[in-house]
Amino acid sequence: MIKQGMNILEQNEKKRLDFNPDLKQINFLDRRVYKRGDGVYYPSVTTILQYMPKNKFFESWMKDVGHNADLIMRRAGKQGTQVHEAAEKLVLGEEISWMDNYGNAKYSQIVWEMILKFADFWRTHKPELISAEDFVWSDEHKYAGTADLVVKMNGEVWLLDIKTSNSVHKSFDLQLASYAKALEESKGIKIQRTGIIWLKAQSRGPSKQKNVIQGKGWKVLQIDEIEKNFELFKMIYKLYSLENPNTEPIYNSYPTTIKL
Repeated sequence: MIKQGMNILEQNEKKRLDFNPDLKQINFLDRRVYKRGDGVYYPSVTTILQYMPKNKFFESWMKDVGHNADLIMRRAGKQGTQVHEAAEKLVLGEEISWMDNYGNAKYSQIVWEMILKFADFWRTHKPELISAEDFVWSDEHKYAGTADLVVKMNGEVWLLDIKTSNSVHKSFDLQLASYAKALEESKGIKIQRTGIIWLKAQSRGPSKQKNVIQGKGWKVLQIDEIEKNFELFKMIYKLYSLENPNTEPIYNSYPTTIKL
């Protein structure tokens, strides 16, 4: 849902913005930004958090996979996009199918399994949907992003973020905190709890502990300390701003045909 003059300039992997057949030229963005109705650009939360220092595990992983790292990350990003799009359709009441109209598989096995895990969470806990994939922003702090799910669950308003990664990172906490603050400022929604719906958890089923929300292969990781995590986010934003004093999008132009 796009509200109050905020437009996304780049979404998912669709980076093409402008195609001019007369000039035979195509323009791409090389970073993710949002544009206000008055022409002011805000960087996305995920772009800002790329400047968060990586831990030793990440550095070790990069060394192990070497030149395959970029391919692996792009593949993981595609899987995450498919799961997010399917989850949005499900919570809005749509039916999704593993096959397309021609009988071909639309999803890989691992993606379909994660979609089924999300459906299990939703059916089991029956949250009341407030918004899904909603654009949020902060004029005070000058950033924007997309909040996965805002729901009412167990009598409280939750901000939930769907994650399909093999592990959970500290940057996720900061991402949720920044979205919670932006939701309150741009939409007037006060978030009481934040959590990550982790769809690659090793959990074997529901927990006997009262406050633990989980099922087979999925878990809601409850994130506390919104204020503390938001302060950390603002520190990372300062690092980003030092490297990127100009927040307007950067375009790369390429010809549409090649001949040797």
